[in-house]
Amino acid sequence: MNVLILSCGSRNKIVQYFKKELNGKGKVFATDCSILAPALYDADQFFIVPRIDAPNYISEILSICKKFNIKAVFSLIDPEISLLAKHKDEFLAVGTIPIVSEYELVEMCFDKYAMVQILEKNGFKTIKSYIKKEEFYRDVDLGKINYPVFVKPIKGSASINISKVTSVEEIELAFKKHDQMMIQEFMDGVEYGADVYIDIISSEPVAIFTKEKVVMRAGETDKSISVKDETLFKLINDFVKTAGFKGMIDIDIFKVKDNYFISEVNPRFGGGYPHAYESGVNIPKMIIKNLQGEINESVIGQYAEGIRMMKYNEIKII
Repeated sequence: MNVLILSCGSRNKIVQYFKKELNGKGKVFATDCSILAPALYDADQFFIVPRIDAPNYISEILSICKKFNIKAVFSLIDPEISLLAKHKDEFLAVGTIPIVSEYELVEMCFDKYAMVQILEKNGFKTIKSYIKKEEFYRDVDLGKINYPVFVKPIKGSASINISKVTSVEEIELAFKKHDQMMIQEFMDGVEYGADVYIDIISSEPVAIFTKEKVVMRAGETDKSISVKDETLFKLINDFVKTAGFKGMIDIDIFKVKDNYFISEVNPRFGGGYPHAYESGVNIPKMIIKNLQGEINESVIGQYAEGIRMMKYNEIKII
């Protein structure tokens, strides 16, 4: 059983985890557009491929899948996840299962305002958001929202072009400097992350690991501590079933006073997933079990509280 990890970059741990769980019963293949992507060198075999926006990109990946009998494929970067979902049938036609949610759902995840609207429509608490400055200014005058607020791209990742602003002038500058921006309420509370796996056969959430984010770096969790709360587990379970996600997803949540607010969803392994794996929440093993045609049993909440994760730098010499 061979697995292909696309755009592996510096996500060495993900490659290592799949090699460990396959335990010689299959190989881990990896791709990237740069020979300097360190995770390539932890794979059993790797390929340098064109950038994902190249016209021949999908055909190159399909060729690898056919030649090396790839059972499953997934990506670690946002733009490529949409590409995988869009070409899902082509991969299935060559016997490769893309571990990804449906295309429309993936696209919704990458449109932060669309996600807010879906959350509100389905009765889930989320962050007050605006795409029209005038509506925000009106609500400020009415006392419905106050400064500071965040201005961020409607579509974006890794915390790029996000700024905390305290005045009309700063908002006007941000909207003038960048296209397709939105305004979001500043959440004065605790930020949590959830690593979730929805069984691709049963469509049931079978793993939820939640952590308090202690330190962030470049949009990823740098330091965190595991937490457990049945109320939060139920919220996440209800949300992913309502939305219809499949496979691994990463959810950002804020807790303000006693209320949880769902912020964003990344339909892939989150940057902080190693915390979950090292705490016993083994999503690679669950994926492999699904690929063998078996349904996973729920292990939601089956980990210890108070486990701390701290990232640090490592090097690869070639």
